Amino acid sequence: MAKRASKGKALRITLVKSPIGYSERQKRTVRALGLRRLRQTVEHNDNPAVRGMITKIQHLVQVEE
Repeated sequence: MAKRASKGKALRITLVKSPIGYSERQKRTVRALGLRRLRQTVEHNDNPAVRGMITKIQHLVQVEE
């Protein structure tokens, strides 16, 4: 099940590359977004905090608005 974002702009974030082999900080960022498995998709509200997390792991995820 994908996490649902409330009203307003939402971002669909999909984990497309494994965080294995990357820093512990990047692994924790992936988990903080609610991503546990490859190809898993979650929805989050579009806000600066989430955008910053995506920027740090942009090589591991795919983002749709």
